[in-house]
Amino acid sequence: MTVRGEQQLRQELERLMKRRPIITQAIAEARELGDLKENAEYHAAREEQGICEAQIRDIEYKLSVAQVIDIAKMPNNGKVIFGSTVSLIDCNTDDEVTYQIVGDDEADIKKNLISINSPIARGLIGKEEGDEVSITVPGGVKEFEIDSVKYV
Repeated sequence: MTVRGEQQLRQELERLMKRRPIITQAIAEARELGDLKENAEYHAAREEQGICEAQIRDIEYKLSVAQVIDIAKMPNNGKVIFGSTVSLIDCNTDDEVTYQIVGDDEADIKKNLISINSPIARGLIGKEEGDEVSITVPGGVKEFEIDSVKYV
């Protein structure tokens, strides 16, 4: 994962950890209302607690096994690698698009962050500035020219 991806996960973990005591308090208040079998507030709070705990475990696991790559500290040799920002020119339409290749959890196509496991990223990895690549995407085969590769 990228450094930004790690920071986002740590922020989410911190938010969830702050949420824990609030949920515990909600459970305690709901318990005081009486019969737990028919207590909707209690069941809702318990469900929220389960979801929160599952998310905490998931993030902690991801952070424990993640390999964080700081692309900015690597020398730029013009080759497309994980974390690099790639400007592409569509050979058919001359449209330009820029993507950063990131981990699965960081991917957000609206922000032009594509997963390392996406067809476009797999087709670009290892290529260099100036190369023309044909990539099979769900809509067919796209041809791109790699305009620039940045390590930011």
